[in-house]
Amino acid sequence: MLQIESIILYSIKQLNRERTIYAVYHLLNGKKSSQTIQDAHLFSLKSFFGIYEQLSRESFEEIIQSMSEKKWIKNIGEQRFILTLLGKELLEKKQLPKYINGWNYHQMTSLFWERLSLLVQVISNLMFGETRYIPIQKNKEVHSWLKSTLKSINMPRMEMGTTVYSELEDCFDTGNGFDPAIVVIQLTGFQQIGLTPLQAAKQLNIDFHDYQIGFTNTLHYLMQKIEEDSSEFKILPFLVKGLMKNDELTLSTRKTQRLLNQGYTLDMIANIRNLKLSTIEDHLVELALNIENFSIDTYVDIELQNKILEISHQIATKQLKLIREKIVIATYFQIRLVLAKYGDR
Repeated sequence: MLQIESIILYSIKQLNRERTIYAVYHLLNGKKSSQTIQDAHLFSLKSFFGIYEQLSRESFEEIIQSMSEKKWIKNIGEQRFILTLLGKELLEKKQLPKYINGWNYHQMTSLFWERLSLLVQVISNLMFGETRYIPIQKNKEVHSWLKSTLKSINMPRMEMGTTVYSELEDCFDTGNGFDPAIVVIQLTGFQQIGLTPLQAAKQLNIDFHDYQIGFTNTLHYLMQKIEEDSSEFKILPFLVKGLMKNDELTLSTRKTQRLLNQGYTLDMIANIRNLKLSTIEDHLVELALNIENFSIDTYVDIELQNKILEISHQIATKQLKLIREKIVIATYFQIRLVLAKYGDR
């Protein structure tokens, strides 16, 4: 079984018939919709949020078709799938990627890779006194970051090279469950051109989708390791400097939050921002998901909150429609808010 298949199987199991198969696709793509963000929280799938933004809908559907033909999953109608007995057995035997953490790292994975690959290329060429080469990365911000970083490192160029090498080696030595070659094979250095993802997958004889998942898993491991053990390294911490942001709110939600803090009602905010009321409600759901001390009591009284949670647990569902059928006095917005605030606890 491929890693991408095990991730999809696990996601289908977690969604428990309550979402269509495309909820999994949007999760892997990291779709910035309130529904996908809420699904990641409610169904404990945050690790996989945005881990495969390059996955096309066509490729995803081919994987689903293949898994269906192999009798791992079964279509139960309305684009919803469940695991077969065989699918459950296979999933139990398969270990999911150990270090993938899409929720924390998906926004910074690409930038981390751009920094790492340019740093290795420049330091490698510096060691051999080579000044004529084409930078592997075109991002001007990354170029500026590197110039600033090289000044801050303040170390002889030969020592820089051996330090980066030994620090990366130390990182890879303490991890397990991945092959460092997945990342190393793409690095460019002095008289050495890194492979493209497609070339790398072919050389390592790995399915392309699994190569992409493995690449992300390895980068997430590196970010986590550098972040946790920053005092042990001299150069690698520069790679994550300014990347580790704790603010998980979108820009639009932050604007709504500022107006809320100024005492404006939801209707007033919708008028001020020239947005639909439903969009402002989406922002509140996002605030409830991400801010621990965000109070929803103004929008749902305590008694109704408890009732929504009680019904959700009783009928073992997070489907808004089914919960609302049991509590007609609650709006969909109120149910979403309560599930966002307490649904995964």
